[in-house]
Amino acid sequence: MVRRLVVTALVCLGLAGCGGGSGLGYDSGYGYYGLIEPGSERVARGMTVTPTIRWNRARRTFYDIPREENWTLNGPLLDNLTFIGGLESGKAIVRQRRRAERQVPRFRADMSPPEIASMIETFYRVRAGSVRFEMTSLQPRSFLGQPGFQFDYAHLDGSEVERRGRAVGAVINGRLYMALLDGARMHYFPAALPEFERIVQSARLTS
Repeated sequence: MVRRLVVTALVCLGLAGCGGGSGLGYDSGYGYYGLIEPGSERVARGMTVTPTIRWNRARRTFYDIPREENWTLNGPLLDNLTFIGGLESGKAIVRQRRRAERQVPRFRADMSPPEIASMIETFYRVRAGSVRFEMTSLQPRSFLGQPGFQFDYAHLDGSEVERRGRAVGAVINGRLYMALLDGARMHYFPAALPEFERIVQSARLTS
């Protein structure tokens, strides 16, 4: 999650035009991308979703937690779709060093939606370099057939790019399941949002 918000523009150039397109990755020390075709796809070790257009799956990095998966259409500086597939209570949403002065709170099974939203905000402020973050809405929403939440936000990242985001999730059997879209406010976030909504509606638990 963290690397994808601070990745250089070279990665974006390597994927420019790949939304619904070639799916060819760019190796700048960040990793290759694999093509995701429309159709049923298991993600993040805990969910199955059905995209309707082509996406690019990012290769896992040191910074990813085990139950995380990241996709992009045009490069992560422009748009990024993160899946969390059943994060256990007591685990963090990002890999972090134990001795780091500022820590993102660990997920707890008894967290309320506002507390989860606050945890995500802390991630952006502490680990993703956001210099401004505003939660714009928080509301109930079903996800994976269970009562859940949706929150929308806006932030200015460390590269001074104005961004918007939407997270939809639920705590099921004490685990956190979530899909989160984050993208540049101008064009890329609104362009990806309809497909994100289709993916959210298609999401199912994987046994």
